[in-house]
Amino acid sequence: MPNNQFKKSELYSFITGVASTAIARRLQKKFNNAGVNVTIEQWSVLYHLWKEDGISQQELCKATFRDKPSMTRLVDNLEKAGLVKRITAATDRRKNLIVLTEKAKNLQDICYKLAAETVDEALEGVSAAHIEVCKVVLKQVYENLK
Repeated sequence: MPNNQFKKSELYSFITGVASTAIARRLQKKFNNAGVNVTIEQWSVLYHLWKEDGISQQELCKATFRDKPSMTRLVDNLEKAGLVKRITAATDRRKNLIVLTEKAKNLQDICYKLAAETVDEALEGVSAAHIEVCKVVLKQVYENLK
């Protein structure tokens, strides 16, 4: 086996979870310590709703790379927690729009702060040039496979 094959398999493992899992665990710990009762999965949905409130479940699926059953479960749990409401779209009764509650809006600043701290910790000692290379490489990986 060529030497670069071993390195590619290491890269595959890294790209598919090691770094993102470490970041997610750290962020979840920060949420818990701050008394923010939100899971990382819920955070990913809230994040997109904070950017654009009132989008459909289908749009949330695309934005978060989740399937419909997973998104339904996430929205159900967010609704039970009082963080979102489903409303029927005026133009299409079959379409649910997901709308943030005041409770969710009040969490935005603390969640963004904790996420920014986590990213800063994750990137400590990594140069801006290396970050840019990573962005370019991961974007190309995504483009190759989408």
